[in-house]
Amino acid sequence: MKIKEIQNLIKFVAKSGASEVKLEMEDVKITIKTNDGMQPVVIQEPASIPQQQVVPTVQPVQPTPDVSPDPLIDDNNYITIKSPIIGTFYRKPAPDKPNFVEVGDSIAEGSVLCVIEAMKLFNDIESEVSGKIVKILVDDSSPVEFDQPLFLVDPS
Repeated sequence: MKIKEIQNLIKFVAKSGASEVKLEMEDVKITIKTNDGMQPVVIQEPASIPQQQVVPTVQPVQPTPDVSPDPLIDDNNYITIKSPIIGTFYRKPAPDKPNFVEVGDSIAEGSVLCVIEAMKLFNDIESEVSGKIVKILVDDSSPVEFDQPLFLVDPS
C-alpha cells in the first residue's frame, strides 16, 4: 500500500467520525484510531501469512448429466425478453398479489411482465412485443444479471 493511499485513508476516517478502523491486506495490516477529535493514530505492521502445507488430492470425475433442452420448446421461433438491469426478479407486485403473467398468458406490447428491484427501487419490466408467454426462465425472488433471458414469447 502506498503512502498516499494511507494518507487518504486517514483523512477519510477522520472525516467519517469513526473511532477505529482496521484494514488487513495480504502484505500489510493497518489500524487507525481517533481519540475524541484529536489526530488519528496509525499503526502499521506486516501481516503474518500462515504457511499451509498443500497436499494434492485426486478425486474421481463424476460424469455430467446429459442436459438437453425441453423438446417441446424450439427457441428459434420465440422472442427472448431479457433483463434490462441487474437486480432481483419478482413475478408479482407484492407478496399478497397474483403473478403478473403465467405460462400461456397472452400479452400486449407495454404489458408489465415482472418487477426487478435494484437498490431498493422496483422497476416494472414491460413487454416490447405482443404474443403468448411460452416459458418463464427465472425463479421468483432470484438475482438476475443485465441481459439475462427472463421470458420466451411466441409472437404469432
